[in-house]
Amino acid sequence: MALFREWRAARQLQRKAGQFVADVTDEPSAEDVAWLAHIATRGDEDHARWELRYARRAIGLLVAQRDALDDRTGSLVARAMSEAFERDERIDRDRRDLAERQFNARLSAYRDALSARVPDSAVRLGQTLLAFSGGSFRDVDANVRRAGNLLDGYVKEANEALRTVFGTATLPEHVPPSAMAGGKAI
Repeated sequence: MALFREWRAARQLQRKAGQFVADVTDEPSAEDVAWLAHIATRGDEDHARWELRYARRAIGLLVAQRDALDDRTGSLVARAMSEAFERDERIDRDRRDLAERQFNARLSAYRDALSARVPDSAVRLGQTLLAFSGGSFRDVDANVRRAGNLLDGYVKEANEALRTVFGTATLPEHVPPSAMAGGKAI
């Protein structure tokens, strides 16, 4: 029975990872696509839409790796994300390798932006989005700030989806979180 219980628990985590990926791969809003196309992609809404899709997916994966309660969650989400790429009908079969390479480049850049030790990581996120989109990103102007706020919203949405799908940490009332850092409950 223990083997069956472990198998069921593993399947449950895989289903949750799939649900999380579905939640963080929503289509970007038409307003955001039009804005990004106007300021960065020379009017190419398809390019703008893909940059926002890549950003949302990358941020979702990074949030799962960084903020999940269970160490396995990040790898399960990565697997589910890869499977979602394989099933994505918006990507031509002969372009999937290219789409994955583009996603991985963005994943690395967004990881750097999120982990940068700067006062406002949203600015770094915005600069990264605009750099990939072909827009001006060196000066921290209104467009960089808007892009950063948009992607910071993606971070918040991914964290909310993570809590909704995988749950939140709970401690007994008499145990302060600092006591758990050392692994000892008082």
